[in-house]
Amino acid sequence: MADSPDAPLKRLKKPGKKRSRPSTGKSGRKRRSRQPAISTRGLVAWTTIEVLGLAVTTVAGIVVLLGHAAARFSGTGFFSHLLPFTLGVLGLILTGALLLTGWMRLRSWLRRKKIFLPALIALTLALSTGIMTLRGDFFFAFNQFRILVGGREEAGRATLAHQVFAAYRRQDTAQLRQIIDRAKPYNQEIDAAAAAFGIDPDLLNGIAAAESSFLPRDSRDGGQGLFQITQIPESAMQAAANWLEVAKPRIDDHRHNSYLAAATLTHYLTQMRGDLFLGLLAYNIGPKNGGLRFIMQQYGATDFVTIQPYLQQLPRDYPIRVLCYALAFRLSRTLGALPAYEEELNAVRIQQIGIPGL
Repeated sequence: MADSPDAPLKRLKKPGKKRSRPSTGKSGRKRRSRQPAISTRGLVAWTTIEVLGLAVTTVAGIVVLLGHAAARFSGTGFFSHLLPFTLGVLGLILTGALLLTGWMRLRSWLRRKKIFLPALIALTLALSTGIMTLRGDFFFAFNQFRILVGGREEAGRATLAHQVFAAYRRQDTAQLRQIIDRAKPYNQEIDAAAAAFGIDPDLLNGIAAAESSFLPRDSRDGGQGLFQITQIPESAMQAAANWLEVAKPRIDDHRHNSYLAAATLTHYLTQMRGDLFLGLLAYNIGPKNGGLRFIMQQYGATDFVTIQPYLQQLPRDYPIRVLCYALAFRLSRTLGALPAYEEELNAVRIQQIGIPGL
């Protein structure tokens, strides 16, 4: 019987296997294989290491480049010094921007490989930079950078520091060791006095070495004990008495003598606004001729460099001698030896260790 023309035509689908379709996400894209999930704490740790490593490398690079540029173009000529230095700084900024852009692209690629790779590379760069800082070239660049930023004040400090290093170089090593050996019975008292007044103990040892060579005695000018103390400011006397818990300190007592010296130095450092060279010079001059502050006002001097030419009858090299001895004590304490300044890389090592109190 024929179908009616009004009847709907039905087509039957042939049975067959369903084709497997790739799994898709909500966006309809194919899923990609992912790296193992990492905790938030781990991600923060790796990012912190990366940032610190890059920061150390960047800071060291800026110091070295600007330090060498300052040394290379030092001068006042516009076309020969100022303009090349300015262009160099501009080039440094542009180079830094390009390196940062390149790092961000490289970082994305590295993170797809391993999440810790950017941090590992940044840490490697920082460690390599740290190793480079031990070389003399970096220390030279760092000193030039300090002079560039510190200006006149830093240049004067560097000049005086080299006077101290030169004085140490000229010293007889055997005599220095003899002084250091003689100081050992007094180490405890001097260290305690230095700690009480916030002074470097090696600096206090340097004063005693310059004053008495650790042979305490009474001198013709009235000086007494290890520090050859004569006239003590009233405020320093009271400060030492408070620490010693006595009514009046005894100058002939080694412990009291050390506290009086520390208190007196602190008094003059405060008077000289923390300038170590002026503070030591004021300690040595005392109230003579109205004291150092009056002498500086009389001649219009503002620092140790400008006051030196006027101290014809006064010990203008006293701070250099004190700091030379203080440096010897620090080297002995730090290295257990007194290395010859001019041999191998000793000059760089000694400058890196630094002058006590400076």
